Parts: sequence; structure tokens; C-alpha cells
Amino acid sequence: MTTSLQPILRARELVKVYRRGAAEVRAVDGISLEVAAGEFMAIMGRSGSGKTTLLDLLGCLLRPTAGELEVDGRSVIGASDGELAGVRQSRIGFVFQEFNLIPTLNAIENVMLPLRYGPRRGAGAARRRATELLELVGLGDRLRHRPTELSGGEQQRVAIARSLVNDPAVVLADEPTGELDSTTSTALLGMLRALNGERGVTFVIVTHDAGVAGSTDRVVRLQDGRVMADVQRDGRGWRQALGAAAGDGARTAPGERRVWARLGRMLNRARAGAAER
Repeated sequence: MTTSLQPILRARELVKVYRRGAAEVRAVDGISLEVAAGEFMAIMGRSGSGKTTLLDLLGCLLRPTAGELEVDGRSVIGASDGELAGVRQSRIGFVFQEFNLIPTLNAIENVMLPLRYGPRRGAGAARRRATELLELVGLGDRLRHRPTELSGGEQQRVAIARSLVNDPAVVLADEPTGELDSTTSTALLGMLRALNGERGVTFVIVTHDAGVAGSTDRVVRLQDGRVMADVQRDGRGWRQALGAAAGDGARTAPGERRVWARLGRMLNRARAGAAER
């Protein structure tokens, strides 16, 4: 996919510090990064490298301790909680490893839910939008199936359709293939690539898997909260970056994923409450 010159995300010397008693942990330590429109890229690193914390910062889920962050050319440093929520709702889509679908709602209802929190749309327009996206991800014949009636790959496709329903500038995906078998993962990555190539959807994928990262066009490898490599496909250092990241070994640790898990629970509670209303 050809990218534009204007970055969707621009980070400058981002720092995120956690304090545990007298100890200080610099989870993100001075990272500068740009993501252009139309990119299909991966962030890799072992457990504790800072990749999930960086994704949280880019997604406006966490506030940085220091540094600058722009979304669509607008600084979000100093923004209020409400303003950050507005940025997340309108400009950023999220895909979770655990899918985070509401079990009592069918596919089309799950995809429609984010529309309740943005500019008002008529019920008919919302349903048409959700239907279009489910058809786009190959689930046109599963519109009224609940999550328990769908396979893992199908549930993740519903989650991807949900992430696109507000036409975000960028989709941030945290280990989107982590709960899937290899065959389903390959098919899902092919679908993400098609969405990128045919629809221009920008994807930033956090993964521990060198195979997943190798399917993207750019890999940013982190270690100890810092960028150790930032390489384009077929560029110098591409194979080394993938090999080094794969050698790091582990999946993202559960502790490193707390913000995403908490956000998922919050979204589920909010959406369930909205559905009851």
C-alpha cells in the first residue's frame, strides 16, 4: 500500500514511567515513531520490551510521562479525559486478542455497538454500515449468529468489523492471532492485508510472532522500552530484525496486557448496559 506524507500517528521522545515504591520502571524510554496513512506494520519484542505499553500510548489509553504525541496532526498531550475518549472513538480502532464480543448479542449487534457512542445515526444506517463490514470480512451469512455460534476466526472477524465501524484513521491490534490456530491465523492475516491494500486501512499490529510480523511491510523491534530496529520489508536489516525478535522468545506477559484487559472489560460493561437500554 502506498503511504501518504502526513503521518496519522507521530510520537516524539515518548516516555512512560511506572513507580513501584522506590523503584522506577521506564516501560517506554524515549521512543520516536511515525505511522503514515496506509501502513501495514508490526511492533515486536519480548515480554517486558514495552510494546504493549507503546500501543496503549499510541491509542490514547495511557498518558505519557513525557514526550509528544499527535493523532492526525493534533497533539493529544494535555487533552482532557473526554477529549481522549473522543479521539479513541472517532480516530482509532482496537482489536483484542480475546475478541471481547458481547455474548448475548449477535454479530451485527456487536458491530453496531460503537455507533452508540459517536454522532447519532439512524438505526437503519447503523445496521447497513455493520452489515456492509461483516460482508466485507466474509461473514455475510453469519449476521445473526452469537459469539458462541462462531469459530475463533469468525469471532475475530466480527471484532475487526467492529473496529472499522467508525471509519478510524488507524487500527491498533494487540496479538490479533494469539488465540487462533496457524491456518486460521494465516487466513486472518490475508484478510487484514486485503483491507489494507483494497481499502487503505492502516494497521499497527503488536505481535511476538515473527511469521505475523513477516507478513507486514515494516517492523519496529523494541527492547527495554527502546527502538532497536525500524526496518522496511526487503530493506537492510529486515531478516535480522525478525530473527532477533523471534529469538526474544516469549509471548506478551499477562501483566504487560493489563490496560488492554481492563479496557476490554470496561467496553463490555458499557456495551452491555447500552444494549439493555
